Amino acid sequence: MVLLKLQFPLQRRVRLAQGLWLLSWLAVLAGAFTFSLGVYLKTELLRRAEVMDNTEIHVVPNILMLVGLVTMGINLFAGRVCQDSLDSARFPPWKPFLLPWYGLAWMVCVWLLSAVVLSYALQGHLEESLKVGLRNGIRFYRDTDVPGRCFQKETIDRLQMELRCCGNTNYRDWFEVQWISNRYLDFTSKEVKDRVRSNVDGRYLMDGVPFSCCNPGSPRPCLQNHLTDNTAHYNYEHQSEELNLYNRGCRQALVDYYMGLMNTIGPGILSVISVQISVLVSLRYLHTSLEGVDPENPEADSEGYILAKGVKETLMDVKTTVFKLLQFGQVEAGDEAEAGADGEKAATSS
Repeated sequence: MVLLKLQFPLQRRVRLAQGLWLLSWLAVLAGAFTFSLGVYLKTELLRRAEVMDNTEIHVVPNILMLVGLVTMGINLFAGRVCQDSLDSARFPPWKPFLLPWYGLAWMVCVWLLSAVVLSYALQGHLEESLKVGLRNGIRFYRDTDVPGRCFQKETIDRLQMELRCCGNTNYRDWFEVQWISNRYLDFTSKEVKDRVRSNVDGRYLMDGVPFSCCNPGSPRPCLQNHLTDNTAHYNYEHQSEELNLYNRGCRQALVDYYMGLMNTIGPGILSVISVQISVLVSLRYLHTSLEGVDPENPEADSEGYILAKGVKETLMDVKTTVFKLLQFGQVEAGDEAEAGADGEKAATSS
């Protein structure tokens, strides 16, 4: 049973070739667009690499960049085939390459779809990576003199100001770490000594936050210290008052930012998939319609189709072909092993 068979007079074949040529160049642009999306997403992830614990999420932009390049290559090939399709002397040399092209085109669509799925499936890994990375970033905030961590303070401050967030989960995360370096503490002060002695680890903990947590839109001057002490500030009630700090944690802010990028990229990738499938189907129709042309009458009508058999029969044929190739490879490997054994026996006997 021939699947989706259509009649193609000469004029229709010419229009199909012309339209496919334009469509293939549109697909090349779509491939460049996909590559650009991958580069942009990769750049945005690298910008925040210091507050991420692993790079699993980088598989998404890596796939987009690879598939973008492959998409441009295969559609440039399709455009060249279209140019030669109506020339009886120039088209036949392309025929052996068309079957691998179909396989590669379908793989591109699958890869693109997998990138969309992974962008949402890896959200949990992204959150965990940011949770650990931000926790370490806050813990090393004070280490401005330690090699490898000199810019950690600047990174966290910029992050909190750009994304309007504070801490990992919220501003209280800063209460659990010593974020002020010892070089800026007066250890002759009784208050400092008491705070250090009251902590088992000998850390200087306080109910305060860095300046980058302050919300410039607050009507009152920023309150950074003694945030849980109602008597430390005039007209201040910690439990009921809306603090003049960013209330959202940076982990949630980053997850929202990256998922917003994914939500924007997703429809674009689905559009690229639809363009690629259009090129694939159109080239298949052009290929089969040209194969059905009578060599003695090239202007005669012909039939084009997607599959020469039904879907089930085609899948069985593909399965059989794959098994034959695997068996052929095993036979060759076995013959080489036997030849090597015979050579060893001959060498031993001599």
